[in-house]
Amino acid sequence: MIQHNFKKKFGQNFISDKNLLIAICSDANVEKEDEVLEIGAGMGSLTSALSKNAKRVVSYEIDRDLKEQLLSLKLENVEFVFGDVMKFSLDQIENVFTGSYKLIANLPYYITSPIIFKFLKSDKLKSLTIMVQKEVAERIVARAGDKNYGVLSVLTSFYGSAEIKRIVSRKLFYPQPNVDSAIVTIIVDKDRNAAIDEKKFSKFICSAFAMRRKTLKNNLLQSGLSKESLSVLSPEILAKRPEQFTLEQFIEIYLKIFD
Repeated sequence: MIQHNFKKKFGQNFISDKNLLIAICSDANVEKEDEVLEIGAGMGSLTSALSKNAKRVVSYEIDRDLKEQLLSLKLENVEFVFGDVMKFSLDQIENVFTGSYKLIANLPYYITSPIIFKFLKSDKLKSLTIMVQKEVAERIVARAGDKNYGVLSVLTSFYGSAEIKRIVSRKLFYPQPNVDSAIVTIIVDKDRNAAIDEKKFSKFICSAFAMRRKTLKNNLLQSGLSKESLSVLSPEILAKRPEQFTLEQFIEIYLKIFD
């Protein structure tokens, strides 16, 4: 490990285990013809592993102090972009790929949801394989009725299917974080809900979960919907809490209200 001034604001915890690097490539099903977008190159350990397995890698790194280290790796099929990926539009990010691509990232807590929601809207993305805090992973894959079920769970399932591939010990990172992590893969399926306005549906789900302890009726009224618009729903449905509804039920409710 080279000398580096680790920056807490970037949530820097670099992978220190070579077997984990191999496992991530396997979990993401990276193949020789794949183009890969990596977010958070860090010291370049995962980038190097990806370069050996993929046709091409485009890797974003926000910490410019790592530029010299990353360029010194001389990875021929890797293009580094030094900047905040959230400040680039999807078009700017994706126009360098010849077709569809896979996203792979070791994400700090503060940026997990923004990254997921930014890229799940893409028409070119095939899958996301992300390393996140274990509790966030549990929220991503949670099902109706689970304590971790919420906006992140519903909207992830709206765009695709998520699975926890493995739990990762905090001991496999440097510096060592305070919690364990998990690798989650989301296989994107944009076609299954293509007829639904994703922006409007996303806003509806956020409104439905505005206050977890309140009923669906109270949350939707609080969001500005009228009693008249909710009259298409039965009293039994309106009396339930948002965590009781599956994605399919939410879609059915949404279509009744807005169609």
